Amino acid sequence: MIIKASAALRNDYTTISNLAKETKEPIYITKNGEGDMVLMSIDAFEKREQILELRSRVLQAEQERLSGAKTMSVSEARKALRERLNEA
Repeated sequence: MIIKASAALRNDYTTISNLAKETKEPIYITKNGEGDMVLMSIDAFEKREQILELRSRVLQAEQERLSGAKTMSVSEARKALRERLNEA
């Protein structure tokens, strides 16, 4: 976990920005010794958002399955995909 004071962000933005890009990790910014905000590169943020979206879709599919929605086996899914490819 990377923690930096808000003064570091204010006084040396370029270094903090480069650190976020290089480590691809969030940087926790403190103000008066207390947690204030989290800074991360756009790439890290977008990757995080994609992971959260995927998790949401998996959870929704699992909830639908538990509610009795029709499911298919892997071989049935492959067959359906092949049929779709042949139609295109």
